[in-house]
Amino acid sequence: MVAITRGLMSDPDILIIDEMSLSLAPVLVYQLFTTLKKLKEAGLAILLVEQNVHLALAVSEYAYVIAEGRMFTEGPPTMLAAMPEIRRAYLGL
Repeated sequence: MVAITRGLMSDPDILIIDEMSLSLAPVLVYQLFTTLKKLKEAGLAILLVEQNVHLALAVSEYAYVIAEGRMFTEGPPTMLAAMPEIRRAYLGL
């Protein structure tokens, strides 16, 4: 939360966040993603790099999937979540 607040202090056009959920307790991760969703709803553009695919897709309007250093696919979250290869590799389904 402190890092997000610090980033917001300069009134940015875009907030760039890298691996925000790494090594945090699940309750904190949920709170951070709730905060991101509120910021997005307030009109702030956010570039999120995240390995927690479930939560990242839940707050995204558009997503890119990078595998082995290359862009694998891109599109709206609902489309990506429905792709069998994405479901197997990243969503555990």
